[in-house]
Amino acid sequence: MSATNNHPELITQLADGIASLTTSDEWQRYLDCQSRFHSYSFGNVLLIAAQRHEASRVAGFNAWRKLGRFVRKGEKAIWILAPMVYKNADAEDGDDDRVIRGFKYVPVFDISQTDGEELPSVCTKLSGDDEAGCYAQLVSVAQSIGFHVEDAELSGSTNGDCTFDLHRIRVEVTNSPAQRVKTLAHEIAHAMLHEGQRDRQLAELEAESTAYVVCQSLGLDTSDYSLGYVATWAGGGEQAIAGIKASGDRIQKTAAGILRAFEPAGVEEEAA
Repeated sequence: MSATNNHPELITQLADGIASLTTSDEWQRYLDCQSRFHSYSFGNVLLIAAQRHEASRVAGFNAWRKLGRFVRKGEKAIWILAPMVYKNADAEDGDDDRVIRGFKYVPVFDISQTDGEELPSVCTKLSGDDEAGCYAQLVSVAQSIGFHVEDAELSGSTNGDCTFDLHRIRVEVTNSPAQRVKTLAHEIAHAMLHEGQRDRQLAELEAESTAYVVCQSLGLDTSDYSLGYVATWAGGGEQAIAGIKASGDRIQKTAAGILRAFEPAGVEEEAA
């Protein structure tokens, strides 16, 4: 079978895997953990980004303790605004008896500033080698669309990133070869699809779904990572499946474009 075949069965396989994951006990444990993290206002998101741009998951000192993690000594807090809530003495029966009377700065810390128990996760990093040399081939794909690829030691849980202004893709150098192949496929999908894209959830769903199709086509099973990644970014099982179906054509065409580099020269010319 040609590597550039659209592989619609892989899209179905991805959707079925997400449906199974999001009805599992593992998914429920993940949701229970996530419920302990607050949703922050746009203003607080800007404050967090300005003080620690790489932050991925923040909570207060005591909240981390309840999760079995502890802020390391000497870590610098991220300061955000929290409402000052008081009881409203003038409230009538049936009315909300709480009132906000201003805001105050409170400290929070990113997960990268803590040590302790691992949090429940539905994304398991891949292990294994890249005996087929897929990573080098993907580097060539990135170069063919005007991006250069760099090895990097990235902060927090970041595995890779794509910077359009610099035409640069970075991949975490300490990860396994298999994980690095998956990450590079993901970042190439961003490079091909998402310049100017403001919908982060849609962008991550499309990039990881593309990486899944590419890697499965190359004989690398990324289910342990990709299923959870797509589901968490898309907001759950039904939302993820609907998003995959809506973006299915874009995902398939992008994956086919990447996989074309893996075709023997004669097959590629014939396809052209």
